[in-house]
Amino acid sequence: MSLREYLKWKAIPLLFCCIGMLFLFWFLAASGVSAGFIQVLFGGCFLFGILSVSTAYLLQKRKLERLETLLQSLPEQYLAGEVLPPPSSGVERYYYEVMKSVSRSAINAAETAKQEKEEYLEYVEQWIHEIKTPLTACSLILSNQENGGKHSIAAEIKRADNLTETILYYARLRTMDRDIRVESFSAAAFIEEAVKNQMEILIAAGISVELDGDFVIYSDKKSLSFIIQQLLINAAKYCPRCHICIMAQNDQISVEDNGIGIPSYEITRITDRGFTGTNGEAFPNSTGMGLYIVNQLCRRLEIGFSILSERGKYTRFVLDFRKE
Repeated sequence: MSLREYLKWKAIPLLFCCIGMLFLFWFLAASGVSAGFIQVLFGGCFLFGILSVSTAYLLQKRKLERLETLLQSLPEQYLAGEVLPPPSSGVERYYYEVMKSVSRSAINAAETAKQEKEEYLEYVEQWIHEIKTPLTACSLILSNQENGGKHSIAAEIKRADNLTETILYYARLRTMDRDIRVESFSAAAFIEEAVKNQMEILIAAGISVELDGDFVIYSDKKSLSFIIQQLLINAAKYCPRCHICIMAQNDQISVEDNGIGIPSYEITRITDRGFTGTNGEAFPNSTGMGLYIVNQLCRRLEIGFSILSERGKYTRFVLDFRKE
């Protein structure tokens, strides 16, 4: 900060001081005080003012230089609020608290962004490893020319397509609110379409599906289709040769299978990001992202999502469209 900038900053206080001094000298002259005394007093006040302004300027300049050095030494300048020197006046204390608040907010935002980036990169890496499986399977089927090879290839290609759709929805989670399109549609027709879309996977896993009931849904059809299909994909992966019953009634859709079930102590964690659980131990490529994305989509669509299960008997996923 230059002296000119400092004087501009202090222009109003200096102006009032000058006016005050002029008024004082006028008062002294009007009171009959000798001109010599007034001149001496004027010289002393002028010298004192010059010394005061110069000293204050040098102290302020030194303080700003230390602050600039401090900022340059920081890896990220938004950390400045955490290392600012303590304030020496009431106004500085107010700005100090504001800077601390802004800095903490920036640190939290930066840490959140860093964590989300790391999680996304980690999932992309897992996804790359997982998508290699269906691609490798297709190559082996073509090489061996197995019986029923066409059906096997179709199932593996569909699996690769599902993995691609999953990572796309994961990437869109943060901006999904802009893509939501609410419309009315039949639950029965919509569920039937979702099942047909995963028919290759279901047939390959030996799964039978039973549909029952109907009601009108008001939601984002595309996202809801992904949710239902993800539940079918999970059943095909973890519960081959099971029977799935999808019921649509009373503004609820339940997807129930008679497979291996989920341990009771894992129910509350099954929708956590990256959690694979006991059942996932048999599948090294499991990412634990399917139900996490389903749960996040349900929250954004304001759909109730609950899970009921008993180990070795059944697992039931319930989508609740009732508005409280």
